[in-house]
Formats: sequence, structure tokens, C-alpha cells
Amino acid sequence: MTNLIGEYECRVDSKGRLLVPSGLRKQFSPKAEGKLFVKRGIESCLELYQKHDWESVSEKVSGLNQFVKKNRVFARKFISGATQLELDSVGRINLPKNLLEYAGVKKDLILFAYGNKIEVWDKVSYDSVLDMNDDDFAGLAEDVMGDINLEE
Repeated sequence: MTNLIGEYECRVDSKGRLLVPSGLRKQFSPKAEGKLFVKRGIESCLELYQKHDWESVSEKVSGLNQFVKKNRVFARKFISGATQLELDSVGRINLPKNLLEYAGVKKDLILFAYGNKIEVWDKVSYDSVLDMNDDDFAGLAEDVMGDINLEE
């Protein structure tokens, strides 16, 4: 599995072109063949996947039992807007306007890479999502990670 990491401040131009930072591109696998897939995120962001990671995720979603209504609804919503992108010779991708509008991205954005995906956030929205005081974060950390031993 891919293990991308990093937070990058970027800008998208009026044509929807985004220069993917070299520090992030260096983490891309040759298996991706310069191809990325973008889709609407579960929250008000976009999600970017390298080709091989998208194929794995898409296969899992496609494997859901389509005779179960909630699976069909989930699959439609999850795959909604999925578009293949290709890095150009200078490392840019062209993000579709309708997806940029969905995420509220006008110019300044954050690429937040973790695991097998990169979240694309409007900078103001991203800052707002992360706005949490230390006590609230400590409680969340305990709820989410309290039973996990990280030293194993």
C-alpha cells in the first residue's frame, strides 16, 4: 500500500491547473504511470489517488453487493465525479471545474497527503476543519486511539 505523507500549500490557476509539488511527486509510485484519479471527498474536499491505489479502492466499492440499496447509494456517492488525470511534462494536473466548485476551491488550496490518498482542500476550509483546541483533540485522540498500542 502507498504511504504518502505531507501537507502542501498550493494555488490553482484560472484554468484549473495545479502544479503538484515536487516533494509530493517524488513519493509517487512508478506503478501510477503518471496517472491520478480525482473524486468528490466524503467531506467538502476532493480526493486524489494514484492509478494503482484507485484501482484497488474502486474494486472494493464495485465488489459491494449491488442488491443492497445502501450499497448502491454509497457506491454512486463515493464514485461521483471520478475523473482520470495525467501529470503533464512539468508536473501539473488539470482539476475539473465542477469538482473545484464542490470543494469550494477558488485559488489557494492545501494538499493533505496520508496513506493512499491526497485530500484537496480550500485553504480556509482546511484551516477551519483543523481548528480544535488541545483539550478537544486530546479527547478525540483518546476515543480514536486509546485502545491501540503503537509500540507493537
